[in-house]
Formats: sequence, structure tokens, C-alpha cells
Amino acid sequence: QNNAKVAVLGASGGIGQPLSLLLKNSPLVSRLSLYDIAHTPGVAADLSHIETRANVKGFLGPEQLPECLKGCDVVVIPAGVPRKPGMTRDDLFNTNASIVATLTSACAKHCPEAMICIISNPVNSTIPITAEVFKKHGVYNPSRIFGVTTLDIVRANTFVAELKGLDPARVSVPVIGGHAGKTIIPLISQCTPKVDFPQDQLEKLTGRIQEAGTEVVKAKAGAGSATLSMAYAGARFVFSLVDAMNGKEGVIECAFVQSKETESPYFSTPLLLGKNGIEKNLGIGKISPFEEKMIAEAMSELKASIKKGEDFAKNFK
Repeated sequence: QNNAKVAVLGASGGIGQPLSLLLKNSPLVSRLSLYDIAHTPGVAADLSHIETRANVKGFLGPEQLPECLKGCDVVVIPAGVPRKPGMTRDDLFNTNASIVATLTSACAKHCPEAMICIISNPVNSTIPITAEVFKKHGVYNPSRIFGVTTLDIVRANTFVAELKGLDPARVSVPVIGGHAGKTIIPLISQCTPKVDFPQDQLEKLTGRIQEAGTEVVKAKAGAGSATLSMAYAGARFVFSLVDAMNGKEGVIECAFVQSKETESPYFSTPLLLGKNGIEKNLGIGKISPFEEKMIAEAMSELKASIKKGEDFAKNFK
């Protein structure tokens, strides 16, 4: 069943290009539709020479978007502007909110059944925007709309492995909450294998995971934000999703989705994925008092970002 038709919207960008490369490299993908407002024919021509089976097509500009989306099983959206030094994810709101609303509106019209994976920041607002857009078109299915927070998990796994001298591929840290600053809540207490840190080291590690994006933005000194690690994380999420759609059992990934697990209407927790997207929300599970406190402290920021997204979508024409 390895015949996933995947579209990348924003395929020429810093995340879009390496993400498209990773998708082209996968035996799970049979068709790769690349969309952007510039350079897509070149990116598609370049990728189409790679000796894997995915058939690559490039689509350029809004008039070609409907054709790009037709028949897609999964749509990944990294489109938008990246962060610059001194910017928060929320500073990207005005530009990226419009881009996401426009693109998801096209998805609602041309591939309403597809799994929608949003990478564009601020994810805490762009997921509520996507949900409202799909509601407006009468095709909303909360089990098929995902805010991709996988990079937070990838970073947590890497940083824990570094500190403990473990193989990062064998470390698994669930990260819940949202996808910005203190809304990013790594559950180190649920790490497998089990790890222990003294409180001061735990706080430092948690802070590093929460601010890891800023670490990259600073290091790139104005030349962009996390693109390569984000492409890796985005591809990891898509491959998990496609595996689950193909009937593989026990596939679990965290993602920012509509949720009843907390008082926040959207919240990231481990999800059991299946043929139709979210099979079951596995919830938060047993956590430490330190982690409980972080959830409580994240709530007001999370709710404000969600409301900002919903308000934007309601007024978006």
C-alpha cells in the first residue's frame, strides 16, 4: 500500500526543499506534488532526477494550486516567513496567518479528506486557523489536522542522549503542550529509557529544549531559522502518519491537535495514529509536580495564541 500522494506547500523554501528531498527518498511516497509561488519548476526538475519511485511535479502560483492538491492523501505546509534574531514565533503571525488561511482554504476545497500537517509558525495559532477554515467549508475533521511539533521531540531526545551518553535513536521523550517557548513541555519523567537529573540540571535542560529554536536563529545570524532539523522532523511525522494509514499498528507521535485533555481547546499529547488520522488521544499520563506546574504556567499563553488564531480565521475573507 506504499502509494501515498503527498503535497508540500512552500516547497522552494528553507524547510520545503530538504523536506521534499527526504520525502522523495522514501519508498512510502508514490507521488510528490510541490507547490510554491517561486522556483518550484526548478526544485521539481532537480528532485525528479533522483532514482526513487516517487513521481515529482512542480506547481507554481495560486492558479496551479488546485491541480497540485487533487487526490492528495497528505498535505504538508511549511510555507511562510522564517524567524529572524530577536523575533518570537508570534511575530510571524500577520504574514504566516494569511498564508496558512489561504493554503488551507484551497485544501478544504480540493482535498478535504487529506491529512493536513502544519509546520508554519506560530503553530499554536496556525492550527486553530486551519480548523476554523475547514469548519467554514463544512469539511472539518479534527482527526486529520496536525500541528507538527516533532522537532521539539527530536531535540529533547538529542539533548537527553548527549547528557547521558546514550544513543539518541533509542531515546524517546514525549513533549506536550504547544510549540513556542514555555508552552513546550518536555516530559522528562516519561523518558524511555528512564533518566534522572538533579533539579537544577533538569530546569536547564528544559529551558534549552524550549529555546532550542532561538539557539538556531541566533547561530544563523539572520540567515534563517531551523530548516534542516525541521525538515527531518516533518518527514519523520509524515512517515509515521503514512505507516499508520497503511495499517501499521502502534504508531505513536505527539502533535498539536484539537483536544479535551486540558482546559486548552488545542494541546499536544502522544497520539495513536491510524488509517483515519488520530485513532486515540493517549493523553498526558503520569507526570511530575515540576511538569504539572509547567502545564499550569503555559495555559494562559496557549489559550491567548489559540484565540488569536480563531479570531483571525473568523475575519479572514
